[in-house]
Formats: sequence, structure tokens, C-alpha cells
Amino acid sequence: MATRRVKIFSLFERFWHWSQMLLIVTLLITGFGLHGFHNVFTFENAVTLHTLAAVALLLLWIFSIFWLFTTRTWRHFIPSAAGMWGVLRFYSYGIFKGERHPYRKAYWRKHNPLQALAYLMLKIVLFPAIWITGLAYLFYFAWRDLPHATQWLSGVAMVHTAAAFMILAFVLIHVYMLTIGHSFREHVMPMINGFDEVDLTPEEEAYLSKDQPGDIR
Repeated sequence: MATRRVKIFSLFERFWHWSQMLLIVTLLITGFGLHGFHNVFTFENAVTLHTLAAVALLLLWIFSIFWLFTTRTWRHFIPSAAGMWGVLRFYSYGIFKGERHPYRKAYWRKHNPLQALAYLMLKIVLFPAIWITGLAYLFYFAWRDLPHATQWLSGVAMVHTAAAFMILAFVLIHVYMLTIGHSFREHVMPMINGFDEVDLTPEEEAYLSKDQPGDIR
């Protein structure tokens, strides 16, 4: 097993990541404005920006889901029990003792088991919760005449806000994780140039060197 620098994040993944980050930050800032936490925007402008960013993010997510399934890269987001305990132990104990991270990236498994579980929950629980409640809120005019619509709208708003706070917590934890272990720059660079250190089998190394020489250093 050799450790080489390999392009594991494609141009689309990097575009997806940074576009998603920008749109989520826009949604959080305008969302806080709508709840009265600041007065950076007027209420009307905050609603317009929030809606436009939400539609753009929804379109990005739809395209990314299509890309995940057509390229079969969805497999990177399936958590595995193998190695989970070692990663949990590292983040709860070993990291404070200066131990080396137990997980080594593989060509077909770029996320450690805990990362894969967190990303999967984000994609199948939090994102759908925020999509569905956001669309229900946006199209309230279409169902406002239903019985108890006002009470349902309050419930929709509470779930939407709760999901938004959980996404904010995910973002903060995600940024915090960039400050531990390797340097911040080392953590961020793979999402800029696509390259990261990966353990390769001899077969993978030979395949990349011969068929995709631009993807291995």
C-alpha cells in the first residue's frame, strides 16, 4: 500500500461544495434577518434573497443527486461499521493525546465512517426536512384554506427553523474540524485543487499512473 497525492474531488464536487457553502451562508444570514436577529436587510429584501438562494440551492441539490447516482459516487456516503469505533475513540480521546488519525483515505472511500454517517444524515434527514418545510412555507397560499392551516403553518415554521439551526451546528462543527489535526490550509486545499493523500493498492496506483496520469502525483 502506497500513499500518493490523488485527485479525489472532481471539479464538479468542488463547485458543488463551495456553491453550497455560499448559498447556505446566504440562507442563514437572511434567515436570521427574517427572525429579527439583525437589520442588515429590509424584511422584503431578506425574503427575496432567502427565496432566491433557496431555489438556487434546491436546483444545485437536484443536479448533485443526479450526479451522485450517475457517477456512482453515492457509495462514498454509505457509512461502514468497520473503523467507526477507532474514529469515535480518536475524536473523544486520542485527539487530545496527539495520536494519529486512525483512518486513512482510500481511493474508493474518501470519507471516514463518522464523516460518511454525518453526511448521510445531512442528506437524507436535514436537507429533506428543510426542503419540504421551505416549499410548504413558500406555497402556503396554495393550502391556506385547508382546515387548521394556520396551526400547520406554525408547525412547518418550527420544523424549518429547527432544521436550519441543526444545519448551522453542522457547519460550525465542520469548520471546527478543519482546525484540528493537520493545518487549516492542509484540510482546505483538497477542496480547492482536488488532491489529497490517499492510500493506494498496487493495482490502483498502476491504473492511475497508466490511465489517469494527471490525477496522481
